[in-house]
Amino acid sequence: MPSRRLVLVAVLTAALLGPAAADPQVGKPTTVDVTTFVITGHGWGHGVGMAQWGAYGYAKHGVAYDKILAHYYPGTTLAPAPVTKIKVLLVEGAKRVVVSSPTPFEVQDAAGSVRKVAAGEHAVTVNLAVTFAPSKPAKKLAGPLTFIPGKSPLSLRNPYRGTFTVSSDGKSLTVVNTVGLEGYTRGVVSSEMPHDWPVEAVKAQAVAARSYALAHRRGGAFDVYNDTRDQVYGGISAETPVGDQAVAGTKRKVLLYAGKVANTFFFSSSGGRTAAVTDVFTGATPTPYLVSVPDPWDTYSPYHDWGPVVVAGTAAAKLLGVTGVDSLRPVPAAGHAKSIVATGSNGDVTLPASDVRRALGLRSTWMIVGVLSLSRPVGVLAPEASVTISGRATRVQKPVLEQKPAAGGAWQPGPSLALQPDGTFSVDVAPTQTMQYRLSSGTIKSGVLQVVVAAA
Repeated sequence: MPSRRLVLVAVLTAALLGPAAADPQVGKPTTVDVTTFVITGHGWGHGVGMAQWGAYGYAKHGVAYDKILAHYYPGTTLAPAPVTKIKVLLVEGAKRVVVSSPTPFEVQDAAGSVRKVAAGEHAVTVNLAVTFAPSKPAKKLAGPLTFIPGKSPLSLRNPYRGTFTVSSDGKSLTVVNTVGLEGYTRGVVSSEMPHDWPVEAVKAQAVAARSYALAHRRGGAFDVYNDTRDQVYGGISAETPVGDQAVAGTKRKVLLYAGKVANTFFFSSSGGRTAAVTDVFTGATPTPYLVSVPDPWDTYSPYHDWGPVVVAGTAAAKLLGVTGVDSLRPVPAAGHAKSIVATGSNGDVTLPASDVRRALGLRSTWMIVGVLSLSRPVGVLAPEASVTISGRATRVQKPVLEQKPAAGGAWQPGPSLALQPDGTFSVDVAPTQTMQYRLSSGTIKSGVLQVVVAAA
């Protein structure tokens, strides 16, 4: 009488070959696979330019702002900014905005005519009609309209320095704040770096913020966005005493390289070393001052180390667009990855590491990818028939196999694992009922592999 294992093999072979030993069905899966990625890493942000936590550490150790900047942007020099004003897009696509001030102000139309506007709130709609006083009807003006502050700043929900230019295309409004470069920097610096940090770090941030804004000027209707498309600008509400001190202490200073304002990228935490711009941004031109440099004081960062982030293989396949992905290999293997080689059902696919970071919601491209995977042959077992469960456990601590009946119950230790040097293993099980198996590494749990057993 053949053994139960041989019976299982015969059943699986018949299922794979089909009637009368026909040719195998091309592309039909022969195994059931469950993959779970366990991702850890270092730092937070794209990794290019100045690491803010590293700057914090340098300042804590008595390093002045100019030396901090010279470390993160090697070869740059401090110089006066070539412009004194900047145009910031505050609102786009609005049907109505409300401009206000506690004191009277003015509005100038497209022809240059200037009219007084009473203190208080004044709604502006897409037809550019303005009420000049509460008792008077709204009057339509030729746009764009420029609102000019009186003795107090203008507000658009929040107060801002400078003027507002309101434009309409007949369907929606845009509002651009034209503000002095120093006023703009005051509204940025404490939005991008904590206001209670050492002032030398905040000074470095002030110079980086000025330089970044001027390097990214678009020209035309506005120069920069007021959000993370450029950098966060909160107007007067975002100003702080330390931020104001840092701006005043670096008045008009920007970084230049070869006579041009440097593109001073900055980010939160490097993990111990910054990244070159060509290793992070697809198609970026090599830039002498945006190279990888050591960042010894990033150890102050709460994000110096992060993870584990647990991602199911099925979720990763959908998010990355790689069918059946069961391996993610960072290239290079150490430091900030430039690309990730994803191995799936159709072979290897090379993806930009920054794209993988965004898709999987990771803090940085400095990632270490562990894998917990389980696999079994396709088919239904007879009770007590033996089947081999194979798997892989890499870059995780002390993995164990756990099991429980599919009908319910608590997870219990399963057969012990003998890992090969590459992390692979195989174990034989002979369940009497449908069972579930998973890999466990401390609090980390893999996806569940179910072994289906036919009713007796």
